[in-house]
Amino acid sequence: MVLTDARCYLPSAMASQPTVCIVGGGPAGLFAGLLFARAGVATTVLEKHGDFLRDFRGDTVHPSTLELFDQLGLLDRLLALPHDRVDTIGARIMGADITVGDFRHLDVPAPFIAMMPQWDLLDFLADEAGRYPDFTLRMNCEASGVTTDASDRVDGVRLKDGGRIAADLVIAADGRRSVLRAAAALPLREIGAPMDVFWFRVPKLAGDGNRTFGIFENGRIAVFIDRRDYWQAAFVFAKGSAVRVRERGLDAFKAELAGIAPELANGLRSLSSWDEIKLLSVALDRLTRWHRPGLLAIGDAAHAMSPIGGVGINLAIQDAAATANVLAGPIAAGADPDPLLAAVQTRRWTPTVRMQGLQKLAQDRLIAPLLAGAAKAQRPPWPLRLMQHLPILQRIPARIVGLGFGREKIASPDAGRRRSSAD
Repeated sequence: MVLTDARCYLPSAMASQPTVCIVGGGPAGLFAGLLFARAGVATTVLEKHGDFLRDFRGDTVHPSTLELFDQLGLLDRLLALPHDRVDTIGARIMGADITVGDFRHLDVPAPFIAMMPQWDLLDFLADEAGRYPDFTLRMNCEASGVTTDASDRVDGVRLKDGGRIAADLVIAADGRRSVLRAAAALPLREIGAPMDVFWFRVPKLAGDGNRTFGIFENGRIAVFIDRRDYWQAAFVFAKGSAVRVRERGLDAFKAELAGIAPELANGLRSLSSWDEIKLLSVALDRLTRWHRPGLLAIGDAAHAMSPIGGVGINLAIQDAAATANVLAGPIAAGADPDPLLAAVQTRRWTPTVRMQGLQKLAQDRLIAPLLAGAAKAQRPPWPLRLMQHLPILQRIPARIVGLGFGREKIASPDAGRRRSSAD
């Protein structure tokens, strides 16, 4: 059920308040909502916007995520949506075209990355979750904090309009600027990132070709994501220097981009205002404790990922699967979720720390020197050059990026309460 009322109060027709309230209608929140409702748990997902149509979100759906959809019997329907299949990933590094990863040899149902606008993925998840009578999605419903009982246990979500939704368990899936993790006073460790990003669109013109590519040169980094009729472009620069980039002027900015990617020069002429260019402040951090009685944080709310490797969506969905694997069955049976919350963090801690460690290594060894113009080498690092001579080595980064660490399998129960397509 999807409700668009701005005040977000529970309708009187509902017999009881939701057992689980998930704040955030992103990949982690909606995937968790689908799995909890599938297990027969009354679940409400709150999304502060009225739709999912927002630019500049991650588009990479990795093999590990596609595998989970396959286990739910949803893979074919998901891949019927418009998407581009990416079998290999590469970049132009110090002027050389390098293949970094080859996914085609992964032993999974879909050994590739599906480049799919995130709003399509979220609409798909909302539609599939809506087939379960225990699922409610509330749009235009913004959380402002949590409520607690006499023992200081979280017992609900406070809404920005002054309302409240009670829940036996609150799941914070409200992203890297999580309101709930701050309200719950969960401890945060900042790891840091050396860069920020300008995101913008560049129209595709006849002859532009069809490919997603990145460019890494001394002093300049850019990524261009192919969205068929336009490029979603990312210009990477040293953290905190957005004002200096803007002060050079829009024409200078476009000229620099044209110098990086001459094939896009004509499309870049359409940029007419800085209002078309959005700032993404990159963060790399993680909570050292993801839970307190009555509340659990997952996805970016628990660990903000760098855009390196495009792994953020996929770690978030793996968190959601783990959360349902641990909690959905016991909650459906009436058990107290609090003693089990730490098990979710334990299950997802090592995969998160390892992936963030690799991102930090890439930031320190590749991104920061390039942005500073301090890279000493005039050609790609030797491991990347070796991969071109021994292509079998390209399978290693593909496995790390495509499957991650400690990937989940769907083990949460199916209560068999799915609505028929005629309902």
